[in-house]
Amino acid sequence: MKDLLRGHSEAVTQARSALTKSPVFALRGLDVAQSGERLLISGRVRTFYHKQLAQEAVRHVVNGLRLVNLVEVM
Repeated sequence: MKDLLRGHSEAVTQARSALTKSPVFALRGLDVAQSGERLLISGRVRTFYHKQLAQEAVRHVVNGLRLVNLVEVM
């Protein structure tokens, strides 16, 4: 994805902040990027519950972007 941005948008910055400040330690290592009109969350967690928590942690900062949860459950 050549249009992938890692940190150049306010939504990415805010989403990363929300994950790194999460009380759930498993979410702190996840990555956030923007590709066009999509905000992408990626990385690995141990449970589907943590995958859902990651999505909900950043939902409030998407600002009209489509949220895509690419987090893998190990």
